[in-house]
Amino acid sequence: MARYTGPVCRMCRREGMKLFLKGDRCIGPKCSFDRQGYPPGQHGQSRRGKMSTYGLQLREKQKAKRTYGILERQFRRYFQRATRLRGVTGTLLMTLLERRLDNVVYRLGFAPSRSAARQLVRHGHITVDGRRTDIPSYQVDVGQRVALREPARQIPDVVASLEAQARRQPLSWIEIDIEKFEGRLLALPSREDIPVQINEQMIVELYSK
Repeated sequence: MARYTGPVCRMCRREGMKLFLKGDRCIGPKCSFDRQGYPPGQHGQSRRGKMSTYGLQLREKQKAKRTYGILERQFRRYFQRATRLRGVTGTLLMTLLERRLDNVVYRLGFAPSRSAARQLVRHGHITVDGRRTDIPSYQVDVGQRVALREPARQIPDVVASLEAQARRQPLSWIEIDIEKFEGRLLALPSREDIPVQINEQMIVELYSK
């Protein structure tokens, strides 16, 4: 599947906010957004003017795509699926994105970023209910156990990420057992339980035109 392989720090600069695409680097002194907070490109420092409604809606969609590491076609499929479910479309869209296996691995603290979590999944280091699963877009259901396989438990980045996770406030909809290197979904997350700065209603308005 196609994926973005360019510099990710410019994504944060383009959206005007930190998307935390590089894990702990984003909160350290080497963060490119802190050093160059203006948009990338030749005219980044000279851009002025009020953005249109369409522009604001487009930026929210781009934030969501870049935060979860998804390209346009797959993101549109998530939206179409959300429209077919019963409930608030924007909230359902965010719930589907949060239930992605690579995102759950990131939320459990097995990886410092979603891209690193995606790599763990693709390399076969993750199991779901005891079965190895290497599909990052796999939708994790409530009650399913996501675990880290034995060979990956000694990877330095994984060890450092788990140590950092132990110091964080756990999310209410996820249960983590660091000693067993596993966790599970206790419930589907509500919008208030998803700590991302995205206005999903603008995305719904954009796709509804």
